[in-house]
Formats: sequence, structure tokens, C-alpha cells
Amino acid sequence: MPVTIYHNPRCNTSRKTLALLRDKGVEPEIVEYLKTPYTAAQLKTLLGQLKLPAKAIVRKKEAAAAGIDPAKLSEDQLIAAMAKNPIIVERPIVVSGGKAALGRPPEAVLKVL
Repeated sequence: MPVTIYHNPRCNTSRKTLALLRDKGVEPEIVEYLKTPYTAAQLKTLLGQLKLPAKAIVRKKEAAAAGIDPAKLSEDQLIAAMAKNPIIVERPIVVSGGKAALGRPPEAVLKVL
């Protein structure tokens, strides 16, 4: 079954998650989401797979630095802000077989394999 990781190579947790997948014999498709940003539709799909609201995967310090206050935005507005500023999306996200997991901690992604 194909596995995709939405990855930021500068993030230690994202690198650890990728290494964990490879240690388990999984070579995922790597999407560097800062180079290939999410679309709003992709984010909605990922949130559905994660079973989380958008505010649950916002990096609060990054959002504050970008002038984004998740508490003041609707779900759709927050998703639009995340698509425009992908750095505010928590990482990594691993997708397999229609399921997704946030790699915090890295071992959390094993449940979707």
C-alpha cells in the first residue's frame, strides 16, 4: 500500500518519522509541502483522514509569527490560511490507505501502516 509523508526536511521530528518509516521497510512518497504547498481541498481531505479540526494541526508559534489567530477564524478561513502559509501546518503527516496520522511523536504514524 502506498505511503505518503508530508515532510519538512528542516524539522527534526519530520526527519525522525521518515527514518522510522524506512527502518520499517517503507519507502514513502515524500512531499515537501513548503515547496509543493497544500491546496485547501488537500487539507480538508487530510483533516478528514486525521479526524481533526484545522485548529488541531496549527503550529501556534508559526501562526502567530504569520499574524494568524486561529481562534478568530472559521474552519474554512483557517484552512485557506494554512494553504497560503503551509509553514503553520504541524508536521509530519503520514497517509496510507485512506488513513492519516500526525507524526508527533514519530511512532504515532505506525498506526496507519
